[in-house]
Amino acid sequence: MKIAGHTLGTPHHTVPEALQLFARAGLDAAEVIYQNDYTSGLPIGDAATAAEAARVADGEGIPIIGLTPYTTAINATDEHVRKAAVDELRSAIDTAHIVGATRIRVYSGAWQPDQHDHAAHWAQLVRSFRELSGPAADARVVLCAENHFGTMTQTARDTAKLVRAVNSPAVRVLYDQANLTFTHDEDVDDAFAVQGDLIGHVHVKDLIFKDPNAPFVASETARVHAEERAVISRVVGDGSLDWPRALRRLREIGYNDVLSLEYEYRWHPQDLDDPEIGFRRGAEHLRALLSQLELNANNKDAEVIS
Repeated sequence: MKIAGHTLGTPHHTVPEALQLFARAGLDAAEVIYQNDYTSGLPIGDAATAAEAARVADGEGIPIIGLTPYTTAINATDEHVRKAAVDELRSAIDTAHIVGATRIRVYSGAWQPDQHDHAAHWAQLVRSFRELSGPAADARVVLCAENHFGTMTQTARDTAKLVRAVNSPAVRVLYDQANLTFTHDEDVDDAFAVQGDLIGHVHVKDLIFKDPNAPFVASETARVHAEERAVISRVVGDGSLDWPRALRRLREIGYNDVLSLEYEYRWHPQDLDDPEIGFRRGAEHLRALLSQLELNANNKDAEVIS
C-alpha cells in the first residue's frame, strides 16, 4: 500500500512546501485540500496553481492522489444552493484531472441530529452524487463519501446505504475508523461488515479518549471544537485505535491502495508533534504493521504448503 500525507497536517506550508515535507518524511503520495484561503490548499477553480502543484509533485516524486473539498451543501433542499455546491465539486473534478488525482473526498451534505425532513435532504444528496458520478467517471476519478460526523453519513451503515443508492462505480466509501470510533458508531469488524466491499479510500489517524463515556458532540462538520472534544489527537501508533486489525481487514478485502495520514495539525496542533516528525513517525508505524501482516501471511502460506 502507498502512504500519503494529507495537507490538513501542514497548515503553515504552501502546497509545494507540503509536498517537499512529505518527500523528506518518506511518504509516497499526497492528498491536498481543495479550499480557498487555506495556505496548504489548492484554491477553487485555480487551474494555474493546480498545474504548478502538479509540476512540483512530479519533481518531488510525490504524486497528488486525492483532493479534499469542504463543500457541504449538496443535500440542500434549496435548489439554487444545491446546484452551486454541485458546481463546486465539478470544479474539484476538473482540478483532480489537472493534478492527476484519482479520488475526491466528499462530505455527504451537512446534517445535525436535531434537523428535520431527513428524507428530503437525503433525496437531494443522492441526486447530487448521481449528477456528479458521470463527470467523475469520465475523468477517471472516484468520489469518496466519508464516514464523517456532521454529515448524512456519520455511520458506516449510512455511508454504505448512500453508495448503494447512487449505484455507480465512481462513488465509493471513504473509510475513517477514527471518525467512527470517536462518534461511538461501528467498531472495525462492524464497519467492514456493512461497507467493506465498497471502500475506495482510507484515512488514517489516531486518538485517545479523555472520557470514553462522554456523548459525542460537534456543532459543525469540518472539526470538533476544543470545548466539545472528548478525545486527544495522537500520532498514529501512539493512540488507542486498533490499526493492526483494520489493516488486516483491508488486506482481507483486497484493498491494496492508498492510506492517507490525516494528521489533524490544522485543528489540534497542541496534541501533536511537529508535522515533519509526526508524518515520519506515523508512516514508519504503518509500514511496520504492513510488514508484519505480510510476514504473517507468508508464514501461513508456508504452513499450508508444508
